[in-house]
Amino acid sequence: MTDIVLGKPDRLVPVRSLFGIDSGLMVPAFGERDDHVPEIDDAYRFNPEVTLAILAGFTRDRRVMVQGLHGTGKSTHIEQVAARLNWPCVRVNLDGHISRLDLVGKDAIVVRDGRQVTEFQEGIVPWALQRPVALIFDEYDAGRPDVMFVIQRILERDGKFTLLDQNRVIHPHPYFRLFATSNTVGLGNLNGLYHGTQVLNHAQIDRWNVVATLNYLPREEEAGIVLARVPELADEAGRALIEAMVSLAELTRKGFAAGDLSTLMSPRTVITWAENSQIFRDHALAFRLTFVNKCDEAERPIVAEYFQRCFGRELEASPIDEPGPR
Repeated sequence: MTDIVLGKPDRLVPVRSLFGIDSGLMVPAFGERDDHVPEIDDAYRFNPEVTLAILAGFTRDRRVMVQGLHGTGKSTHIEQVAARLNWPCVRVNLDGHISRLDLVGKDAIVVRDGRQVTEFQEGIVPWALQRPVALIFDEYDAGRPDVMFVIQRILERDGKFTLLDQNRVIHPHPYFRLFATSNTVGLGNLNGLYHGTQVLNHAQIDRWNVVATLNYLPREEEAGIVLARVPELADEAGRALIEAMVSLAELTRKGFAAGDLSTLMSPRTVITWAENSQIFRDHALAFRLTFVNKCDEAERPIVAEYFQRCFGRELEASPIDEPGPR
């Protein structure tokens, strides 16, 4: 990983002009961009409450967790805030394969002056701690318990990190920031939607200073994002199509909340559906290939009914759904 060349933020910028939020808050920002700064997505829509929570993390060094259903753009939300502040950002996915050694570091054989020597290679945690980096732990509630206790050390605002093998204590950089995203708030897989999540230690959850919840966007904003992603639909027929797609997505979310469906459409799925519609030139076929085939077979008639209500025509069954010859 290349090193960070930035030292510290060199300006204060008003939240009102940068994010369009009615707030007098000023946030620190870097004047120059680094390779680790995410690219700005002009189509992204900020949730004001979540944005303020994330800005509290950048401004006051709060540990901020963003929780919400899949596809709501939790990680992207943090990245897009960082992008507008020119703040370097690194994401780590805490899947089941991440180990303590990956986070802390380990001895590795390297070549020095033509000779093989063993030296300690820092993991991502000590690397980020010593730099002005916003470190994001994605899928925080999927991390293994032994890994989570490594993270617990740095959840304190001034938390020092001790490399036991090196007998070295690392002090956090003044502009190191820590964020996390999760589908649950450490309660585990309560509704069956998020297999692989863990019940987290409450002492660790308690160390997060701010927990923001990111829900799905209002219909108009979600339709605006889909249109920004698929500009080919920027005519009257295309806008009507997107409106129907978003309506169908809302029905799946209500169906999920009512217990009628075990799968719901995220904004990401709606965007993928719109993109696939351009590929197949058939939004019904694209719908089956994008979403219906992910659903339980017993629930597909419900999804087909949603389609009929939003598009005014029946959804043809895929060959796999049709009864075979007897």
